[in-house]
Amino acid sequence: MTISHDPYPEAERPVEAWCDLHEVHVRLADGRHVSTPLWWYPRLLNATPAQRNNVHLMLAGVHWPDVDEDLSIRGMLAGWKAPGAKAPEKAA
Repeated sequence: MTISHDPYPEAERPVEAWCDLHEVHVRLADGRHVSTPLWWYPRLLNATPAQRNNVHLMLAGVHWPDVDEDLSIRGMLAGWKAPGAKAPEKAA
């Protein structure tokens, strides 16, 4: 695996972002599609669908102004979740 020292690699620039009921999705400039569990980000998990749909793309990440949430593409690719985020209980 090669790690870029470019602070904002063009390949990792988000070109589209959205949430569904279970995941956060981001399409990158190089065509990759990154998805992470919504529960990793409690602010987004607890947001309304309208708040989740108000998303702004940044040079190296995604911003949800209604819930003051920022996610970096590198963090998503590395599997970083919010401190204290807990997976939902599995139904028996």
